[in-house]
Amino acid sequence: MPLRSAPLLLLSALLLPALASAQRLTVPVDVGVGPAAFAFFGPVFEDQPIHTGLKISVQAVLDKAWLKKNQRRVPQRYRKYASSLDEVRISPSLLIPDTLIISPKLRDTGMYGATWKPLSLGVPLTSSPARLSLGAGLLLTYAYLHSNTLPNTHFVRPGAEVGVDLELQLSKRFLVSLGWESAFYVPQELGGLGLPERLRDGIFHVGQAYLQLHVRFPYTARL
Repeated sequence: MPLRSAPLLLLSALLLPALASAQRLTVPVDVGVGPAAFAFFGPVFEDQPIHTGLKISVQAVLDKAWLKKNQRRVPQRYRKYASSLDEVRISPSLLIPDTLIISPKLRDTGMYGATWKPLSLGVPLTSSPARLSLGAGLLLTYAYLHSNTLPNTHFVRPGAEVGVDLELQLSKRFLVSLGWESAFYVPQELGGLGLPERLRDGIFHVGQAYLQLHVRFPYTARL
């Protein structure tokens, strides 16, 4: 589960001793990328239902086997908690975007931008090889909409999202996932940065369907 307080405490307990003594630490890293389709509900959807982009993820995946192998790195007071976890996922940097919007103007409207997810929480309902999870998080999105039929708009808004993700493990190194996320933003008018007079006349809800291919590999760093 990404970015939850108790796993973060556990991760700190693992990393701080290594940092103090400049030890080498090897963790499994999961890199995923794949196509995404966005639906900006409201006037943008009526003008063009689907916009395209990429879904990106980079995570350190500390599974049960890794936690067991590295249990001596875990302080005594955290070991019981660590043994009860199936998996902990940590994103290494807030600067890595969660999605890129790359939607050229094929007819009347094009859009380019990115979404960052500074905080997220995932709850797995099943485990590998078919891992189904529910998630929620906070978002920040910037997108530039240029159109022949709609006002050109710099969309800049914070928001929150909920979603569902199904991850299929094809092998130990290769996985595939597909999912849906619904993002809800502070409403923004088209052509400006203010609030729309009516909710349906602005941008406030964006749906995203995605497919990702994942590669997992060990990464070793001297901390």
